[in-house]
Amino acid sequence: MCPVDTYAIGFNGLGVTESFCGKRITIMGLGTRAGGVGVARYLATSGAIVTVTDMKPESDLLQPIQELKGLPIRFALGAHDDRDFSIERADIVVRNPGVRRNSRYLQIARESGVRVEMEMSLFIRACPAPVIGITGTKGKTTTASLCAEMLRHWDDRTVLAGNMGVSAVSELERINAETPVVLELSSWQLEAMNEHHLSPGIAVLTNISEDHLDAYDGFADYANTKRTITHHQAEGDTLVVNADDPEAAIAAAATKANVVWFGFGDRNRDGAWVEGNQIVWRNGTTCHWIPVPGRLPFLGAHQRLNTAAAMAAALVRGTPIDAIKTGLVAFRGVRNRMEIVGEIDGVTYINDSAATAPIAAIANLTGLSDRRVHLISGGYDKQSDLTELASTAARLASTIHLLDGTATAELRRLLIANGAEPGGPFDSMAGALESAVSGAVAGDVVLLSPGCASFGLFRDEFDRGDQFRSAVAALQQRTVGAS
Repeated sequence: MCPVDTYAIGFNGLGVTESFCGKRITIMGLGTRAGGVGVARYLATSGAIVTVTDMKPESDLLQPIQELKGLPIRFALGAHDDRDFSIERADIVVRNPGVRRNSRYLQIARESGVRVEMEMSLFIRACPAPVIGITGTKGKTTTASLCAEMLRHWDDRTVLAGNMGVSAVSELERINAETPVVLELSSWQLEAMNEHHLSPGIAVLTNISEDHLDAYDGFADYANTKRTITHHQAEGDTLVVNADDPEAAIAAAATKANVVWFGFGDRNRDGAWVEGNQIVWRNGTTCHWIPVPGRLPFLGAHQRLNTAAAMAAALVRGTPIDAIKTGLVAFRGVRNRMEIVGEIDGVTYINDSAATAPIAAIANLTGLSDRRVHLISGGYDKQSDLTELASTAARLASTIHLLDGTATAELRRLLIANGAEPGGPFDSMAGALESAVSGAVAGDVVLLSPGCASFGLFRDEFDRGDQFRSAVAALQQRTVGAS
């Protein structure tokens, strides 16, 4: 007996309902974050016959397996079986965002006539409310979180989910047609949405620069994947896009949606414009000047752009100006993104583990250019050009301490070429932190902003941030004990 499916497709008013009752569904990649668990639970409780397969052994997945305890799920761990991806055993394969699009198992599925989905394509179809979808190389998590904060002060039912480790389908039961919904969307999640001709009703494109080149056929391929967020928007939908970013702005020329711009300088036309420490919102004959707080989450030119993008999306969704203002005041930043995790003997410790691309670390260093910064950087190679990161770090960081990883040797070479003397590489976060602290005095900042991916030393960027947080906490305990 299958449960009644109460979720109708709300995307662009299609009004279609899909039942998964009795369908054989293979979930490829359970992972250690919420997405895999959320989609497995959602499908199992919808009456699907679910197989979860992951290359990791059971011993590495104890927590997510425990969270699914009691559900009728078959686990195939430690290896993949071709049959789980073919029509012999599957009607649908749901791909984890960490699975590359050229995986041979996905090829088996498609050649066998098995439909390939991701959590986000399932969610967009099932969501009965308009969706704000936010992507970009950097700034998407901050923009999505800030946008949701503004919306929450208008409607406290607001849902924020997606690429920040929150399962979107797990939120479906509390979403109705009026619920504000904000999604952070990675390039991987956009791949599935594009494959199934899906776009959010309000799409936000913060910027596009080099990232994930190890997974794409060059920068043009990656950039086009980011721009697919608007490819399937219809007339009446809205694209919010960065007027100062040429790669992002390309999307405006091809979309059917209404275009709302944001950027630097009041241009006396519709959009959200950064003017000093204020955002100017122009919409027809309406004009509002909204002050941006001077706290850390808003420091730096890039954060004011993120604020403009978030504000534009929230206003298009219908958020009143008063809720925008109170949301700005209430916003305290995002975990792992310029997050102050401690202050010890006058030294501030900032966790920006989510800076997995060079451009993000560059922006954060620039935003702290008035402070003495002891930078912890380096990590896994995504084939990004590290030249500008090295020159910026050599110029703005007082000391540099490198985490071991496949990108670190090249970053070290470039830093030395720019006159820096980096420490390391270190094979632990504790070692890198100890080195960074050794030269820090009151008023300084110890900044984890790697500019590289986390794999190798760490499970992912969240684990890297957790280890930095733990290392700072241990330092705090030692300092208190010695006093």
